[in-house]
Amino acid sequence: MAARGKIPGPPDDMAEPQNITRKIMAAHLRAGELRAGTEIGLQIDQTLVHDATGQMALLQFEALGFPRVATRRSLVYSDHNILQVGFENADDHAFLASAARRFGLFFSKTGNGICHQVNIERFAVPGETLLGADSHTTTGGAVGQLAIGAGGLDVAVAMGGRPFFLPMPRVVRISLSGSLAPWVRPKDLALEILRRLTVSGGRGAVLEFDGPGLAGLSVPDRATVANMSIETGAITAVFPSDGNTLDFLRRQDRAGDFRPLAADPGATYDQELAIDLSGLEPLAAAPHSPDNVRKVSELAGARVDQVAIGSCTNSSFSDLMAVAGILAGRRAAPGVSLIVAPGSRQVLLELARRGALADLVQAGARIMEVACGFCNGVGQAPRTGGISLRTSNRNFPGRSGTPSAGLFLVSPETAAVSALSGVLSDPRGHGRPVEVVWPERLEIDDHMILPPAPEGQGEEIIRGPNIAPLPRFQAPPPTLEGPVMLALGDNVTTDDILPAGAHILALRSNIPAISRYIFHNVDPSFPDRQREAGSGFVVAGANYGQGSSREHAALAPRFLGLSGVVAASFARIHKANLCNFGIWPLEFLDPAVLGRLRPGHRLVLPGIGPSLGPGSELDMSCRETGETFRVKIDVSARQLAMLLAGGLLALEAGRRP
Repeated sequence: MAARGKIPGPPDDMAEPQNITRKIMAAHLRAGELRAGTEIGLQIDQTLVHDATGQMALLQFEALGFPRVATRRSLVYSDHNILQVGFENADDHAFLASAARRFGLFFSKTGNGICHQVNIERFAVPGETLLGADSHTTTGGAVGQLAIGAGGLDVAVAMGGRPFFLPMPRVVRISLSGSLAPWVRPKDLALEILRRLTVSGGRGAVLEFDGPGLAGLSVPDRATVANMSIETGAITAVFPSDGNTLDFLRRQDRAGDFRPLAADPGATYDQELAIDLSGLEPLAAAPHSPDNVRKVSELAGARVDQVAIGSCTNSSFSDLMAVAGILAGRRAAPGVSLIVAPGSRQVLLELARRGALADLVQAGARIMEVACGFCNGVGQAPRTGGISLRTSNRNFPGRSGTPSAGLFLVSPETAAVSALSGVLSDPRGHGRPVEVVWPERLEIDDHMILPPAPEGQGEEIIRGPNIAPLPRFQAPPPTLEGPVMLALGDNVTTDDILPAGAHILALRSNIPAISRYIFHNVDPSFPDRQREAGSGFVVAGANYGQGSSREHAALAPRFLGLSGVVAASFARIHKANLCNFGIWPLEFLDPAVLGRLRPGHRLVLPGIGPSLGPGSELDMSCRETGETFRVKIDVSARQLAMLLAGGLLALEAGRRP
């Protein structure tokens, strides 16, 4: 394959220097202007879905009437719903494989690896756009790809060749200097960024990296940071495509996919953050938030019951070779359950060829399937009140499957050293760090990635009983009215709305069934109460809907009858999902009102109709208190049209002859 060309910079000496983000966006702009405060539409080159989001996405793709994908490449990964204790997951996999063949997608079989790890290895291309129905799609930014997470319906639309819409982001420059000290790893850099920005400080932004410190960060190193950028609320992260990128792609036999990509000298940014890598030390995110970051040296000595190494964040060849080197010839502490999950079949094979897999097994590690697994609550739940060190990206309450467990997010090296000692340990006291030597060329075997059927072949789609029909929704009445169903605080996560875990994941293709678990860990009575009420509102604080891209956290509440969410602010992906399914995202003009609203209070919002415009402010009233307060409908004209129609599918159905 011939080398790809460089994305052009300024057309002449008078043009304004551009950062990487604006370069890629300009090359893919289909609607709008690259101007703050506006909505833009981007052409999408690649898409990905998996077996927790792909079922809905492909059902929606079919419902929208698209005959075949129009992207350069679209993929389905079987990597989340892999615990087959009943027919449900097998049904889903058969549906996904057959629908992929029919509609023109590649299908990565169970056992081939985690979507983000495989995508970086085999498909991510500098300068292209990737839209994925998974929030950690941001991992693709490690090679200079503009990789964005979204709800499945947005991905379905992009697969059909239509633009993906989002608010024009701020671009935050993160300038790296120095180099990481021994035993300090890219995970510690990711945690330092979270410590500074918090889980909401990146909202509305792309984090763009530059500086001399990049020279010491390989693509897998950068992938760890790009992956966890979403935990700041950022849209994505993007790194330059440079010599390290070419080196990685060459080892994957993909040098032809390389193109150089860097910000122009003098490019401007909306915000700048400087980090001296030399000043970092091992860090940990303590329970129960990724931004609850502390120094490992301050936490050292805490008892550890479980160590889980892997997930899409830290399961690369270099990560696990370092872990194997630390554990070689040693044994995990007697009281520690040690779990290792390679990120891809390629990684697992390379570990086996080099004897590293034997080192892990001899140390007492349980080798898990190459899948999301413990990160998504699919197995390996800690004991009651247990402490689990994990190299994954989220430590929300209950995400592990054990509500009382405490999860600490750490680097693979910190995790491995702590597994040996049985307590949380600063790896800097462990001697010399392991030096990982990369092979000149990694073994390439893509036979578990199945190509689509030739166009026009008419592949039959297999629909078992777990594949339920898509629910249909009606346009809203002129007045939204209903009780406050829940009154919540800041940073409500999509895990709070719809928990992770194997028994719930198995129902991702069945909205009536999965709706029984909405707000299960907050108030198990919510589904029955919402069905009985017929309409209603959730009220909450800032950053409502942070975390996963799972559109089920909007789709299932709408199925139950939820009319709207009134919050101080929303996370980007969840807000878009609410609009897609006709739940009104309303923002308090005065967040203090939240403190005066109680479950059972009846809210009334008149004025819903065609006279509304984007950014409209309306009077909402509470019957019990007699108070009237202002709310804002801070959406685009496109999203407002969806809300007035009852959601995107209803809007599209109404447009058809």
